[in-house]
Amino acid sequence: MSNRGPDPLRAVYVISVAAELAGVHAQTLRIYERKGLVEPARTPGGSRRYSDVDINRLLRIQELTNEGLNLAGVKRVMDLEDQVVRLQQEMIELRGHANAAIAAAHREHRRDLVPLEQSVVRWERRGPGPRGTG
Repeated sequence: MSNRGPDPLRAVYVISVAAELAGVHAQTLRIYERKGLVEPARTPGGSRRYSDVDINRLLRIQELTNEGLNLAGVKRVMDLEDQVVRLQQEMIELRGHANAAIAAAHREHRRDLVPLEQSVVRWERRGPGPRGTG
């Protein structure tokens, strides 16, 4: 038994339950699906099943439509929100790679360093200088 709780991606809600949880009619969910706003899972028999992630998405759609956006506007906003999430993830990954590269470069440079007492050679002038002085 897992301590993590239920999987939010597990599609368990039938359309009538999902509609009730989202506060809309089941036909509205079908329209959202046709418009590409939500993509529920399907059973082998073709019935729609919604996950907690889908329910949250439906609630976000409701929030945006209540603010006055039409479904095309909602789709655009949600696509942009999804893109922001993807780009944030990519940025986190790239920062990790950059930090690893910087750490590797620092390790490489430290290995090439020579302690000061080993690198200093005392210079003593022998003989005349470059212009005959000395």
